[in-house]
Amino acid sequence: MEPLIPVINKLQDVFNTVGADIIQLPQIVVVGTQSSGKSSVLESLVGRDILPRGTGIVTRRPLILQLVHIDPEDRRKTNEENAIEGEEWGKFLHTKNKIYTDFEEIRSEIEAETERISGNNKGVSDESIHLKIFSPHVVNLTLVDLPGITKLPVGDQPVDIEFQIKELIIKYISNPNSIILAVTAANTDLATSEALKVARDVDPDGRRTLAVVTKLDLMDAGTDAMDILMGRVIPVKLGIVGVVNRSQLDINQRKCVADAIRDEYAFLQKKYPSLTNRNGTKYLARTLNRLLMHHIRDCLPELKTRINVLSAQYQSLLNSYGEPVDDKNSTLLQLITKFAAEYCHTIEGTAKYIETTELCGGARICYIFHETFGRTLESVDPLGGLSTIDVLTAIRNATGPRPALFVPEVSFELLVKRQVKRLEEPSLRCVELVHEEMQRIIQHCSNYSTQELLRFPKLHDAIVEVVTALLRKRLPVTNEMVHNLVAIELAYINTKHPDFADACGLMNNNIEEQRRNRMRDLPSAVPRDKSLKGPGGQSPSPTELFSEGQVAKAVAGGSQSSQSVSDQTDSGMGNWRGMLKKGEEFAAGDRPAALYPHPAMQQKGYAVNLLDVPVPVSRKLSAREQRDCEVIERLIKSYFLIVRKNIQDSVPKAVMHFLVNHVKDSLQSELVGQLYKAALLDDLLTESEDMAQRRNEAADMLKALQKASQVIAEIRETHMW
Repeated sequence: MEPLIPVINKLQDVFNTVGADIIQLPQIVVVGTQSSGKSSVLESLVGRDILPRGTGIVTRRPLILQLVHIDPEDRRKTNEENAIEGEEWGKFLHTKNKIYTDFEEIRSEIEAETERISGNNKGVSDESIHLKIFSPHVVNLTLVDLPGITKLPVGDQPVDIEFQIKELIIKYISNPNSIILAVTAANTDLATSEALKVARDVDPDGRRTLAVVTKLDLMDAGTDAMDILMGRVIPVKLGIVGVVNRSQLDINQRKCVADAIRDEYAFLQKKYPSLTNRNGTKYLARTLNRLLMHHIRDCLPELKTRINVLSAQYQSLLNSYGEPVDDKNSTLLQLITKFAAEYCHTIEGTAKYIETTELCGGARICYIFHETFGRTLESVDPLGGLSTIDVLTAIRNATGPRPALFVPEVSFELLVKRQVKRLEEPSLRCVELVHEEMQRIIQHCSNYSTQELLRFPKLHDAIVEVVTALLRKRLPVTNEMVHNLVAIELAYINTKHPDFADACGLMNNNIEEQRRNRMRDLPSAVPRDKSLKGPGGQSPSPTELFSEGQVAKAVAGGSQSSQSVSDQTDSGMGNWRGMLKKGEEFAAGDRPAALYPHPAMQQKGYAVNLLDVPVPVSRKLSAREQRDCEVIERLIKSYFLIVRKNIQDSVPKAVMHFLVNHVKDSLQSELVGQLYKAALLDDLLTESEDMAQRRNEAADMLKALQKASQVIAEIRETHMW
């Protein structure tokens, strides 16, 4: 499994070139409090002084450290190819191919790069530094050195420095493919270890946490770390390894790491002889190497799947961005044609991208026609806004100065036109709703169907403008047609309409039956042959009582009493008995004037102004007035329902012909005529500023993913087990 770690290093290099963290690679993350000895542990693993040292916070940016073990043969070959002197060297990602053989220079470069991003005020940054060390004295490892956990800001540090550092640590150790190396000083209580606490927050089972206890030689006299190293204080699943760091005096005196490791071994032999073979820097290096290899082996299948999925996603993304434009004429024509086709397909319901969250396109237009418009028309009351007094007033106004024997037809026409006119507003609103939906289809096609348009914002805006202008041009024409449909209904009130004639026939039969009932109900003292005779002595037929076209208006007559029949006979046929009877009633004090006496009338000889006599606001209608109103109302309702049915059928047809179908048929020719011009080519096909950049980024990421897939594919099964 030894080759697995270089594979991960290769993957890290691949994704570092594109600066992306989309793949969570296995790595060892070093966590600890400030000055707990994290950097000393890393230097012991490297075997060289490469990290900045000092008091306070020194590590202020994440340092991704890749240790690469090289064989003598490989080292010799690499030295010849790159003219490298020495057996160890380092490379930074940000300095490209520059090779550092002087490790003091590596330390200076880390300090300079840290100050370049984080400044010199002790602030921290989450932008990482990538360093690769090639040496025959190291094992293959990938480690991340993070800033130490601190509590209080020092100097010019921001007040939220503790929060910033914890957020940075959580970002790295939350990676489920990482191994957490929790570093704690032996001269502090392990129960108060911030590193172990943070590790337990993200790894409660402890499956990927390894504890390192530093500064074993600095414990108080008379104490030792035996219980800690044996796991009796706080057990850690992956184990606890104790190490001895170089002191600041050793560092100042340039004590080399090799000598420090020898001294560490001697110390362990003296103080912890039974635990020597399970502690120390060399054991830590081997343990980390073994843990990382096994961890990589476990993560590799999921890693491979993740890379394949991302490759497909970025390939699709790159396709949506399109290729750079070579032939502008054909590109423009293709985009216009595709947009017009998608627009028509959306209306017809055959679009490639079907909306699942809401109705759109043709489906919404259908909903407007049959649900919104249909229900609105059905909710219009045929007699809405028309009171009985209005009907009676219209009948009286239509008769002029003479009392009417029959209900005048003019009043019916006047009132039914007034009601039919109310259908115009919902019809025009239907046109407006369809127009708004056709505007929305433009945005739908831009977002879902023709992603290429987003590459060219000016072309997109121009297409939207042309289609909007076309819709705006058709809107008055469609409104005019709908207005005319209502005007046509108002122009001629067809009382011979078959449906209306059927209603009149039904009323005529009712009248005939009512006539027979009235004759049966007459008193026996009145001869039947005289009761309904006219001046000539002939019994009038129903058509003589009511003029042609008025027969149906007597539908309410069946509900009247025999007294109302007598009233009709008295008043309509000039019966003097009725007049005398009325004269007697007035004499008895039933005159309207007596009901509303005027103060001035009490003075004898005073002139009376009839216009000053108050008119009653509401009164009980006479039987004839009630009958006439009911007849007119029923006829209005019958004719209104006929007209409403016509409007409900003809308005959607008019909207489809004058607006929807016209736009569908002329959209492409309109777009080509307005936009396909040589003078506009360069301007319309100008890409948005960030589109080219996003295409390049997607292409680089796709290339990195494909290369990563090749790297993983090179691993043989024997390497994994």
